[in-house]
Amino acid sequence: MGLLEIVAKGIATYPTRRGGCYRRGVSTAEATTNGICVEVDAVYSADHSSPAQGNWFFLYTVRIRNLGDETVQLLSRHRVITDATGKVEEARGPGVVGEQPVLQPGEAFEYTCGCPLTTPWGDMRGRYEMRMASGTRFDAEIPAFALRQPTALH
Repeated sequence: MGLLEIVAKGIATYPTRRGGCYRRGVSTAEATTNGICVEVDAVYSADHSSPAQGNWFFLYTVRIRNLGDETVQLLSRHRVITDATGKVEEARGPGVVGEQPVLQPGEAFEYTCGCPLTTPWGDMRGRYEMRMASGTRFDAEIPAFALRQPTALH
């Protein structure tokens, strides 16, 4: 199991969205920590999956929005991926998709990655280490979100 970087990324402004749900094959989740809102949309990618060979692939898009009044920088990430058997894998490293974005108040950074599993469902959660312009560091929650093939029984 591992993560695959997809080239979609950038800084922009996005409207506010509330709550988490599973709709039309998309799992969504949202959490806000110290003014940093992390929104995730995850979807099963049939084009990249081979269930007969025990391989399921999921794409997830993350939006990190600065709702606060101070500039912040994303320094590092820690993700915890759990498959349907309970097997846990952790991914840690500097930044996301090769960047350590700096977000002014009102800005957002969005990127899309992929995650292969050897089971038709699982979940992911974690945290981003953030640093405010004042030097204060804190962990922004990556909310738990489902990775699941729409036809899989759970």
